[in-house]
Amino acid sequence: MESKPLETCSSPRIRTQKAAAMVLFPSLLDGLARSVSIKKGKNNNGQTSSSTDVGREAAETMAKDAKKNELMLSSSGTVKSNKSNNFASVCSKRGQKGINQDCAVVWEEFGCQEDTIFCGIFDGHGPWGHIVAKRVRESVPPSLLCNWQKNLTASSSTSVIGHGQELDMELNRNIHQFDIWKQSYLKTYSDIDLELKQHPGIDSFRSGTTALTIIKQGEHLVIANVGDSRAVLATTSDDGNLVPLQLTVDFKPNIPEEAERITQSKGRVFCLRDEPGVYRVWMPNGDSPGLAISRAFGDYCVKEFGLISVPDVTQRNITTNDHFVILATDGVWDVISNEEAVEIVSSTSEREKSAKRLVQCAIRAWKYKKRGIAMDDMSAICLFFHPTLSPHLLNAFKQASPKDKLGQVF
Repeated sequence: MESKPLETCSSPRIRTQKAAAMVLFPSLLDGLARSVSIKKGKNNNGQTSSSTDVGREAAETMAKDAKKNELMLSSSGTVKSNKSNNFASVCSKRGQKGINQDCAVVWEEFGCQEDTIFCGIFDGHGPWGHIVAKRVRESVPPSLLCNWQKNLTASSSTSVIGHGQELDMELNRNIHQFDIWKQSYLKTYSDIDLELKQHPGIDSFRSGTTALTIIKQGEHLVIANVGDSRAVLATTSDDGNLVPLQLTVDFKPNIPEEAERITQSKGRVFCLRDEPGVYRVWMPNGDSPGLAISRAFGDYCVKEFGLISVPDVTQRNITTNDHFVILATDGVWDVISNEEAVEIVSSTSEREKSAKRLVQCAIRAWKYKKRGIAMDDMSAICLFFHPTLSPHLLNAFKQASPKDKLGQVF
């Protein structure tokens, strides 16, 4: 993702971390609901406090502890939990426009839960893009956990069982869980965007970042997207073939709803003569910033003219037909189709190399398809759901590898 005129920024930044004991994060919502509704504490005056007060105090304490102890993401490479069935592969490569502005995070045992993993990929732009992307990457996970805790506590304390009927937790858990995650994401992204604006050491006026994150909790996926990075799921079709399913929208200014919001806010959307088909966001007057996305953190020069940082939050329940999900920045998707990406990842014999192979294929494809155009930064995360692909799918992709099907592009 880029703005016009092009600015440059930083080296590859990939951070992963197995979560430390930072937040109470139960697997079952009803379990925590029972614990916070039954237990009561005492304040400094010896008076009994409500469960809501206790939850609020706990959330505030956890937020402070997270910052004080600097729990965020100090190791490099991919960390795999010995007790987790998840497996993630990560890769980022600098393009030809300066310092790499992409960064990524894979955090296993997110919130101290063995069945939960957080993945995020961020694509910065502008002179401070690498700094903004890194800041957002480091801010989202702890802030999201704290807001989730607050919302869960508030939800459990206000839940009412009416007319003598008990809530059917099995039927409603996913809906309830997703609603809490969605509200947590909305609050988190709003807070972080405001914090960026007020940060004394980061100039986000003409710099910003995309943010694509996924939380896998058990067999439940929550996806939040701001910008034009993309998440693609590999799933088995009815005829037994592995096919892609795009989970996110590429938030470009030419999407009718996005363009309408921008123009109604007095922003402008149009293409440059030398870039037909590439729509950009412009201020009412002047020739900047020329953003090729309609949602981003930062970029305050056009925030009042229709650019927003509101995430599109969706969910999916993972089935036995779902095998892995790919998160990648737009540099990859500019030259690799969803189908090609799924084929490349599924046919990679060593999973830990799948993201690297996808990025390498994208680099070759760029040189072939966009000869003479400076290559964008490219980053990818591949998150696998099951220990191995089925023998049927493995044989199918051994017989038709990406090199065989796509020829000289790769």
